[in-house]
Amino acid sequence: MPGDGKMALRAHGPLKQMGGSFDKQAQERIAKQQESVLRGRVSGCLEKSVRSRARFREALRAWFGVAGKDYPWRRTRDPYAVLVSELMLQQTRLATVLEKRHYVRFMERFPDVKSLALADDESLLKAWEGLGYYRRARMLREAARAILQDHGGTMPSGLAALRSLPGIGEYTANAMRAFAFDAPAVVVDGNIARVLARLADLHEEIDSGAGKRAIHELAGLLADDGHPRAYHSALMELGQQLCKVGAPMCAECPVSGFCKAENPSSLPMKRPRVGITKVVEHAIWRRRDGAVLLHRAGGARRTGLWHLPVRTEDEVSGMKELLVTRYPITRYSVELRVWSDVTSSASLREGECWIRMDEVDGLAMATPMRRALMRLLEEKNRM
Repeated sequence: MPGDGKMALRAHGPLKQMGGSFDKQAQERIAKQQESVLRGRVSGCLEKSVRSRARFREALRAWFGVAGKDYPWRRTRDPYAVLVSELMLQQTRLATVLEKRHYVRFMERFPDVKSLALADDESLLKAWEGLGYYRRARMLREAARAILQDHGGTMPSGLAALRSLPGIGEYTANAMRAFAFDAPAVVVDGNIARVLARLADLHEEIDSGAGKRAIHELAGLLADDGHPRAYHSALMELGQQLCKVGAPMCAECPVSGFCKAENPSSLPMKRPRVGITKVVEHAIWRRRDGAVLLHRAGGARRTGLWHLPVRTEDEVSGMKELLVTRYPITRYSVELRVWSDVTSSASLREGECWIRMDEVDGLAMATPMRRALMRLLEEKNRM
């Protein structure tokens, strides 16, 4: 890895300064030329010293052997258990999965491929509750069904076969290769991308097309085919523990001697974030005879999840406001406003039904909605 001089990988040339006078073909041609130079410099630097790459891998594995965390999915070689952890950790913080025992409880409820493949919506969504992005749970079940139907219940180990499973993309297929089968793979998640961008002093937006390809090039050149599981676990752990967002702990880094970054806290570079859109959601609170009116969602985002019935702003006009709460979801900031609806004789709409209060705990419900419901119940019980 290390060599004479600094390796600063930056986007040069006229592309950054181009205005509208350049036609689209010219822009694409210049972009391809710059990307070719970028990739050539990356691979050229790393190819100079095979021994250095070997020392880098050894130093990383040695550190991981001492500092590596003990996670439940690292105690098993069951490919199904690894797949569950991979999908669960996508778009959900590690601390959330661990502290609230989401992974352990899910595995207790669905310990193998067959039990998950046979799961109904209610039990599946209830087991996934609190993790958000519920489509992941459904895709995990579809993958389990495909494993049963197309592979006799045995998880395939080939990259193409893994990618053919529902919901399994390039990252997850490579992660399964490395962590479940200890087979050669190129794994790049957010932690690894950050480490590699700093390692090579990569001044290219890592979420752009060129940046992603440059990071993948680096990952492939450094990948340890002799110890895929340990190497990729170590690289991820490095990003989690030391090479953190904004404030890397370089003095404690086991591979700092290989790092080319002059200002690591400024890396990686990313495209500007999409602005947050504020949304106001109006819901009603209607009770009778120990039951509460709820609605079971049928839309793409929350299919099968229960929530308070939603109404328009005009429909809640004149009602008493009981609760205002806020929660984020992807690029939205949602303000949930709940109103007291005393029209208990009003006809029910599609998907709405009365649920006894002692049955509410067993329903699958998004965390923000459950919190709102619990607050309403506590306040009403105090009255």
